[in-house]
Amino acid sequence: MTIDNLKPATVALGTWAWGDSGESGAGYFGSSLTQAGLEKIADTAHAAGFTLWDTAVVYGMGRSETVLGQVLKRFPRSDYQLSTKFTPQAAGTGDDPVADMLERSLARLGTDYIDIYWIHNPADVARWTPHLIPLLKSGKVKHVGVSNHNLTQIKLADRILGEAGFRVEAIQNHYSLLYRSSEDAGIVDYCRNHGIPFFAYMVLEQGALSGKYSPENPLPEGSNRAETYNGMLPQLKALTDKLASIGQSQGAAAPDVATAWAIAKGTTPIIGVTKANYIDGLVRATQMTLSSDDIAELEALADAAKVNTRGWWEKEMQV
Repeated sequence: MTIDNLKPATVALGTWAWGDSGESGAGYFGSSLTQAGLEKIADTAHAAGFTLWDTAVVYGMGRSETVLGQVLKRFPRSDYQLSTKFTPQAAGTGDDPVADMLERSLARLGTDYIDIYWIHNPADVARWTPHLIPLLKSGKVKHVGVSNHNLTQIKLADRILGEAGFRVEAIQNHYSLLYRSSEDAGIVDYCRNHGIPFFAYMVLEQGALSGKYSPENPLPEGSNRAETYNGMLPQLKALTDKLASIGQSQGAAAPDVATAWAIAKGTTPIIGVTKANYIDGLVRATQMTLSSDDIAELEALADAAKVNTRGWWEKEMQV
């Protein structure tokens, strides 16, 4: 078993958008990013006590890891945690593609260990999971998790790791008001019953639940998220209005409420941070209290929107 327990985090900081080119309108998210802006985000997060950063090789095919590594050089390594991923679909053809991908991640991030290393998407659980064991034994990986795995795959990965004295220590899946498949499939309950942190990504649905966007003010044209979400914005208005209304009553904003909902459901939301003031919203979210009536009404409005936000890379969680 790993010697040190995984440090709990109320919120993790997502850097998927950091894989964009940095030019406005370019890249998956269409985010406009600068080195100075990202350093300000890191400084603000550090001051607020948010220390867990989540990235992946496939976020800009290495760009997110590289940029994050450069930004975090300003802090001692013990001041933050790094979460990155092995993606089977991007594996090389060497003798040990998992170790090879990890080495490249370590180099880009400027570190000699990763706090949480994930198998990003399931391809062949029995094939890839054993590769995590020597990485844990070497100390280059402190903890391991699986992302986008269904419950059967999670249990198989845990059994494989268990034979070597380790375990699946974290789950990371798409989970939001609009996409609750991990709840319907029993994965959230499984994590709760086994003391496994459940990390929820796309809690804000790439900005569609932020309240910032509308049919009159759509997501950045030319970006992948615009293609996915702009057509849904009319159906989301009642939900985003309610998020804003609850937020206003507590001195907060719509995205803070969506994040607070994920926390109230017992998950650790991974929230993408592309502006320093987003950190202020995370502080507000961690301090909010949502009533059971608030939660029920938000979920009812989300269901009424009748949209499907499952990503092209995601399989159904129900089997």
